Order: sequence, then C-alpha cells, then structure tokens
Amino acid sequence: MRLRATVAYDGTDFHGFQRQASARSVQGELEAALGRICGQPVTVAGAGRTDAGVHATGQVIAFEATWRHTLDELQRAANSELPEDVAMVDLEPCEPGFHPRFSARSRVYEYRVTETPVRRPLSRRYEWQIDHPLDAAAVARAAGWLVGTHDFAAFGTAPQGDGTVRTVTRADWAGAAGAWRFTIEANAFLFRMVRRIVATLVRAGSGQIDPDEVKDILASGDSRRVKGAAPACGLCLVQVNY
Repeated sequence: MRLRATVAYDGTDFHGFQRQASARSVQGELEAALGRICGQPVTVAGAGRTDAGVHATGQVIAFEATWRHTLDELQRAANSELPEDVAMVDLEPCEPGFHPRFSARSRVYEYRVTETPVRRPLSRRYEWQIDHPLDAAAVARAAGWLVGTHDFAAFGTAPQGDGTVRTVTRADWAGAAGAWRFTIEANAFLFRMVRRIVATLVRAGSGQIDPDEVKDILASGDSRRVKGAAPACGLCLVQVNY
C-alpha cells in the first residue's frame, strides 16, 4: 500500500533531506529504518529537498510498503528505528497517485532571527543570532514586495532546470523583544531562495539598503545584487498544503 507521513527533524547534523552517496541525509535514514522494518527496500519521496542544516516540523513523505499490522504499529516501529533527530509525526494511507512534491499546492517555511549582543549557545542551532537591532517596519515593507508572482532568479537557482517564476502568497515579518519570525508561503521555492531573501530583509532592517530596493532586485533578476544567504540553522519547513 502507499502511505503518507509527516516527518520532523533537526537538520543540524544532516547534509540535507535528499539521499547522498557518502553523507548523512534524512531520506537515507528514513529509507534505512523502513527497509529494516519491512524486510525489503523502501523508497521515500519528500515534499521539499531541504538544504544541509535546515530543519522541518512539517515535511511530508510518501512510500510504498508491504505491512500486515496496523499503521500505528508501523509508526511506532519506525520511530524506534529512526535516530533521535528524526521522528514520524503521523502516518496514513494515501491514493496511489499521490506525490509529496508534485501534488503540493504550497509550502510554508519559517525563519527565526534573534537580536542578542551575546550569543545564546542553547538556541544557536535553531535561529540566526545577530548583534544589532532591526527596524521591524523596514523589514516588513521590504517583505511586502515579495508577495505575488515574480521571477525570483535574483534570489535562487532552479532545481533540475525548472523556471525561476514563483508565486508567493504570504511574506510576514513578526515578533517582539528582538525575537523575529519570518513566514513565507509559495507554490514552490528555488534553491536557497528563502535564505537569500532573509539575508536581504535583514540588510533592509539594518539600514544597509532601502526597503523598496527589494522591488528593484526582483525586477533585475541579478543574483549579484543579493549579498549572501542567511545561515541554514534558522530555517524550518513547517507545512505543506495539498
């Protein structure tokens, strides 16, 4: 039968979701665990190919397996076999044609930024810690230019030769007391698109660029106008909508 599951993981010690020949990946851990349980090779498909160091609370996977017991038992068995930094949150049957990536209507990512003059070791794996305050109004104004259908070539590269036009339906910057959360929803994302967007928003909030320059960067399609990418540690895939 074909099954669908939501998976959460701490991406710190992974080289991304996608299976790697000689490096640890989330897909590799899932396939190994399920293969041991089912007694045969299992291929897992995912909704998003998160980069090295990126986390997830709402990654969606699908796979086919031969299993003669209940799905609750399969979920428990999977979680007993998986390493501590990966968990199968839920598990249910799905239609034969369901694909986590190609069936998805949108994906939601969150990015956390914290203002702190002294680093905070206990949360460094899950947020970008900066040592100066941000102008929240400037960041929110800059983020507003992202909403809509645009060519995001300036902010990322296309996976597998796809085009670079994406539709962003939400780009919210919110928080208080120096703890910020950027939430972005789109029909699909380019490679490193969110992290490069966040780096640009932080530049706007730091006064390095005018917030309205984001509109010009988008229109230019010139990746040279984007200065680096935010660290992977602050990014999390939180939801996939179907």
